[in-house]
Amino acid sequence: MRLLRDKRETVKHDFYHLTLYHRIKNKKAMLYTNLKHIESAVEHAKIINGNEYVVVVCGRMGPMCIPVYGIAEELEEEYKHVKFFDLEFDNPESHVIRNLPEVRGFMEIPFTIYYHHGKVVKATSGIQTKAQITAILNEMFTSIVHA
Repeated sequence: MRLLRDKRETVKHDFYHLTLYHRIKNKKAMLYTNLKHIESAVEHAKIINGNEYVVVVCGRMGPMCIPVYGIAEELEEEYKHVKFFDLEFDNPESHVIRNLPEVRGFMEIPFTIYYHHGKVVKATSGIQTKAQITAILNEMFTSIVHA
C-alpha cells in the first residue's frame, strides 16, 4: 500500500490513505466530528432509550458523510431537545444501525437514523441537505417546537 509518497496525489486522496493507515495501525478509530460519539452497542441502547429525540449519523469521514455531520453540528444549537450523535460505520458495534430493517437496501452512507423514545421513526441514506434534515426533524419530532 502506498501511503502519502507521491506529491501529485490530491489532499482528498492523502486524507483517505492517512485515515486508512490510522485505522490499520490503531485498530480503533473515531470519527473526527464535533458530535458526541457512540462507540458501543450498549452505549447506543442507553442513548436511544434514555432520550426522547435522538439522531444518529452512521458513516465514515468521506465526501458524502462530512456534510451531514456538519449540518447535524449546526442543528444542535437550533434543536436543543434533540440529541445528535455519530457512529463510525466500520466499527463492529455499528451492527445496531447496519442491521436495522429500516436500512435494508440502503446503498449509500451515511445512514441517518431518527429515534423517538428508542424507536426508529425515520431513516435516510446518503448526503442530505440542511433543508431535508430540518424537514424530517420538524415532521418527526413535532411534539416540542424548537427554540
